[in-house]
Amino acid sequence: MSKIFEPIITIGGVRVERIPLKTKIITENDLIADIVREFALPHIKPGDILTISESPLAITQGRAIPEDEIKPGKLAHFLSSKVMKVPYGVGLGLPTTMQCAIDECGTLRILVAAVIGGITKKLGRSGDFYRIAGMQSALVDSAGSTSVGKYVTTVVKGPLKPGKVAQELADEFGFPVAIVDVNDIGNSWAIGYSKGLSKHFVEAVVRDNPQGQDDEQTPLCIIRRLD
Repeated sequence: MSKIFEPIITIGGVRVERIPLKTKIITENDLIADIVREFALPHIKPGDILTISESPLAITQGRAIPEDEIKPGKLAHFLSSKVMKVPYGVGLGLPTTMQCAIDECGTLRILVAAVIGGITKKLGRSGDFYRIAGMQSALVDSAGSTSVGKYVTTVVKGPLKPGKVAQELADEFGFPVAIVDVNDIGNSWAIGYSKGLSKHFVEAVVRDNPQGQDDEQTPLCIIRRLD
């Protein structure tokens, strides 16, 4: 079901329109620049910002792995069983996603993050596991995170060098670009963005997830200042 959102919001006294752009199903055979050229370029106006969801970018980088090809080890099984369940997804609470985090971040770093994160959580502080393990540990999307095509049964790792990608796209097309990771409970992160963009502004604009993350097929979104 497509997400319902307010197209126009006010951020810091500025009226902003969000225009999600529908695309085809993106695969590992696509280049993100080609997707931008075909689906965003015809609609962009001077002063616009383009946001790109992190998972489709990762898919174009070959970062989507069929779940049945992932062989979790004993550590992945153990650590995933200790992950707190949250309402917006399973995160690293599955052995397959935890194994991907271990592969991305390294066994030692994940172990250190798990030990320190476990201690500080008992002291009332959350989030240390991901801060220590690194961004890639937080960007792994489990199978079932989407209902689109074959990606229902794939684990998608976070995109590589999102800041570099955003800058390259901005240089090629002439408008600011941000790579964003957003969920449906109000968490938003600009994980990569071109020079001159305000990370905090972009995160505030997309906090209600106007691009959705299911069958909307709108991985691109134009941010347009109206004032």
